[in-house]
Order: sequence, then structure tokens, then C-alpha cells
Amino acid sequence: MDYAHIDERLLSHAGASRALHEAWGWMVYWVGGKQFACELVSAPEAKKPYAGRHLLSLKCDPDRIRELRAEYPNAVLPGYYSDGRTWISVDIDCVGRPGGPSEDLVLDLCDMSYRLVFSKLTKRAQREILAN
Repeated sequence: MDYAHIDERLLSHAGASRALHEAWGWMVYWVGGKQFACELVSAPEAKKPYAGRHLLSLKCDPDRIRELRAEYPNAVLPGYYSDGRTWISVDIDCVGRPGGPSEDLVLDLCDMSYRLVFSKLTKRAQREILAN
């Protein structure tokens, strides 16, 4: 999957922004000061199964995480450097390939991640974001 499509989708949401976390080399996506996604290439020496993978980490519903991990065990992993109960990491190189999730599913997961984080913002912050 062309990462540009994912980037475009993540930034299409109200108040969404991105910034490079220079120390880690990760692109981090924010809404209301809260992270809702990040894109990274894990180091070759990272622990398995993450080593050397191009990953998209997203906030996700815990029940949905169990379904996704069962359906795509080699492509959907517990969140890299995040709480695996509420975050997933999708191997971008597996998207649209046999055994991997579809592009549409990944874009839907991007939307879900945004909604989950946005819903936890204060009502005031939500209103301010939607007003701009």
C-alpha cells in the first residue's frame, strides 16, 4: 500500500496534524494534543515480530483487536511501544497482499483510531476543533 494514501486519510480528519518525532524517526499524528497514529520502520535489531517492519500504529477497540489479530496474525501485531490492549501495529507491507488486511480496512482503522482519541477529548476541545 502506498503510504501517501494513509497519510492523506489521517490528515483528512478535523484538527489532525503530524510531526516527526526526531529522536525516534517516527511520524506521529495528533488531535487535540493526543496521539492517534504513528508511522515508523522498526530497527532491524528490534524484538520479533517487529524487527525491520514498516508499521502503522493505531488506537483500536480491544474487541476489534482480538478479531484482527486472529484474522491477520502476521500483519496485525500488538502496538509497538504502546499498550497492546488498546493499540495495534499494522505491517504496511502486508496490506493488500495475501494474508494481509485490505487497503479499505486499514483506512477504516485509521478513522476508528481518530474517533476513539477524539471522543476522549473534552467537549470544549472537541467543539474548538470542529469549529475550525
